[in-house]
Amino acid sequence: MQLSSFLDRFSEPETLKMAKLGRELRAKGVDVIDLSLGEPDFDTPEHIKEAAINAIKDNWSHYTPVAGFPDLREAVCTKLKRDNNLDYKPENIVVSTGAKQSLANTIFALVDDGEEVIIPTPYWVTYSELVKMARGRVVEIKSSTEQGFKITPAQLEAAITPQSKVFLFSSPCNPSGAVYSKAELEGLVAVFKKHPGLYIMADEIYEYINFAGKHESIAQFEAIKDRVIIINGLSKGFAMTGWRLGYIAAHTDIAKACEKVQGQITSGTCSIAQKAGVIALTTDLRPSIAMTKEFTRRRARVLEIVKNIPGIICPEPDGAFYIFPDVSYYFGKTNGENSISNAADLCMYLLNVAHVSSVMGDAFGEPKCVRFSFANSMEKIEEGWERIKAALAKLK
Repeated sequence: MQLSSFLDRFSEPETLKMAKLGRELRAKGVDVIDLSLGEPDFDTPEHIKEAAINAIKDNWSHYTPVAGFPDLREAVCTKLKRDNNLDYKPENIVVSTGAKQSLANTIFALVDDGEEVIIPTPYWVTYSELVKMARGRVVEIKSSTEQGFKITPAQLEAAITPQSKVFLFSSPCNPSGAVYSKAELEGLVAVFKKHPGLYIMADEIYEYINFAGKHESIAQFEAIKDRVIIINGLSKGFAMTGWRLGYIAAHTDIAKACEKVQGQITSGTCSIAQKAGVIALTTDLRPSIAMTKEFTRRRARVLEIVKNIPGIICPEPDGAFYIFPDVSYYFGKTNGENSISNAADLCMYLLNVAHVSSVMGDAFGEPKCVRFSFANSMEKIEEGWERIKAALAKLK
């Protein structure tokens, strides 16, 4: 078949590919423990589900405004003021079918052919592929385990060229769990001030899953606020992955541009999910706090286990629900049947021998690393890591 060359510009997400391989093994009767998960293993809180049920009963079943219901956009503003001390109006908000669509809308609204998007490594798999879809050029800034997977102002300055259009990062970061402090953000902002044509996309989807204290948004700095696009959503902090509800907060010109893009792709997102979102954002946060408390417990246990596995270099994540260790110690080793040349080989080895799924670091721009999730039960996490430990011990 003669398909569009558009498909050649980008790759299938490795996160989805590994989940698919795990499902295929499971369908054959293999007991696979999933540590590739990118979603909370909790159900949506009851008061949010009840709001959705009420919305169905009240016949909120028709098309919605492209940018979202007014009450949901107001609820986003309320949340941003309550949690981040940020002042936005409903006209600054565009609600989308998940934060992934919010990212896509923004990239397509900002990036022209050949313009550069600066992305610190490691980064979420979709960032680079969206830039390629828009015919932009990805410029990576390499971080490291020694830096806690955070870049310096000097690295940022060195990456900026006359073609630079967007700086895109996440804090807390998927996959590393790195969280930028206010002081660290101030250092980056000092650079942004010198480059007024550069936009800043801040993915804050893991905001509530933060082990380091208060979340700091880069939008708090007034000197650059009009150039900041906050990307957020309800998937992670409210266990609402399947509800598909994300949003941006941005200058009205950018918001209108994103609304225009979305109007030709999906129009407005699900009416029922939006009504549930109002309740999620404006009422009881205790379920979200309880989730983070449990993730904190699991994080401590995973770090305790990993510390006793030879060769793994693992920075402590300050947010999200992943560890992202350097596993290059195992490159060049073999168990006699399987040889490990890179992170992809190691992930396939762990899947086929230990029956544990993970995601290779190449997908995130860090080929020495592998992402392991702790969004699973403590029982499954402990069993999964026992299997990993045993499988790695066979590599010589």
